[in-house]
Amino acid sequence: MFKIAWKNIVHRPLSLLLNILLLALGVGLISFLFILNDQLKEKFNNNLAGIDLVVGAKGSPLQMILCNMYHIDNPTGNISVKEAKPYLRPNHPLIKQTVPLSLGDSYQGFRIVGTEPAMVHLYKGELAEGKMFQHTMDVVVGSKVAREANLKIGDTFKSSHGFVQDEDMLHDHGELKVVGILKTSASVLDQLILTPTASVWAAHDHVDEEPHEEHDHDHDGHEHDHDHHEHEHDHDHDHHGHHHHHDHVHDNSREDLLFHEDKEITSMLIQYKSKTNIHALNMPRTINDQTDMMAASPAYQINRLYSLMGVGTKAVQILALLIAVVSAISIFISLLNSLKEREYELSLLRVSGASPMNLFSMIIIEGLVLAFIGAMIGLILGRIAMFFMGDYMGVQYRYDFNAWSFGPKDMWIVLSALALGFLASVIPALRAYNTDIHKILSDR
Repeated sequence: MFKIAWKNIVHRPLSLLLNILLLALGVGLISFLFILNDQLKEKFNNNLAGIDLVVGAKGSPLQMILCNMYHIDNPTGNISVKEAKPYLRPNHPLIKQTVPLSLGDSYQGFRIVGTEPAMVHLYKGELAEGKMFQHTMDVVVGSKVAREANLKIGDTFKSSHGFVQDEDMLHDHGELKVVGILKTSASVLDQLILTPTASVWAAHDHVDEEPHEEHDHDHDGHEHDHDHHEHEHDHDHDHHGHHHHHDHVHDNSREDLLFHEDKEITSMLIQYKSKTNIHALNMPRTINDQTDMMAASPAYQINRLYSLMGVGTKAVQILALLIAVVSAISIFISLLNSLKEREYELSLLRVSGASPMNLFSMIIIEGLVLAFIGAMIGLILGRIAMFFMGDYMGVQYRYDFNAWSFGPKDMWIVLSALALGFLASVIPALRAYNTDIHKILSDR
């Protein structure tokens, strides 16, 4: 019966092509959406890192979360260390840990983040080789950065202003030195270049000072802040030749950060001591109402993002289901029409000893084979679409996507396609089952 069913399918190549193409398009769309949604959610969940609150400049809360946690958007602005100081002090009664971030520079499209070693521990990162950054202009790079930018321990490079690779935006002051490379963590750490906050300040202080040519006019030391910048500037020019690391300028500790109230950072990543403490839960409202800063909950904003994505996803899913249903109707019409041409053939099969159940199963097999082929081609089409989408998103956002992963949802897609094929062939199969061999043969 299977062999005869297959012969009947390939006997009508145009009908076969149409049925398979329709079902493959529907299955491919559904498969693509499932892979994309699952992998996006995996990326978002991997990077939540137990962060309860992100605090930064006022603007869009979702933009702030995407920028400071997922590094796929631009900052809403900067906040002063003086404003942030209450939340950066150790032993805060409500805060377990605060990690400051300073953004704005990049290297070959990879973002440079001024921060503290706690950033690595927050995402459970581990060093593959080298050591953690300790001095100004030291950097620790993620595994993806090291691989794609071809960076090794001891390499030096200059940062570029902004997040887009542009030779015209290179900082000509000081070089960053790779002192450590992180293991692959499947988190945002893989695509970041981490350095002390002072490294970002050093690059930007030079840009601010250079137009005024104030590097050499305050040697008497009567103004501590200017002397600090000048010392840092002069040391930057000697960094590569003398292998010093600004120990006398910044000790890169939390105390040093708090000392520079006039400086700016981009944001703070905050973990609460207790997620059920009513005062901690009221902290975002207090920050938003009583300061010039903005606080946003990552969990809330990401759920909001899922709901926004869900609207478009649902629309495409409905379209994909409609295509799949149309393909089932096409299979049904194709099988029904073929029965009229094959009545005599079916009668001969009955005369040759085939039972009504044999004819029934033969038509069902035809429907299932068409559905299975369409489902398999659809899964491949979905993977091909994800491959190109992943390639595009990898270039845009530096995230890695695996187009060729298969999971339980794929099995359910195939089973659903087979169910459609079965339903489409039931009525034609029943007609074959009830074939009146005496009438058909007598008419011949």
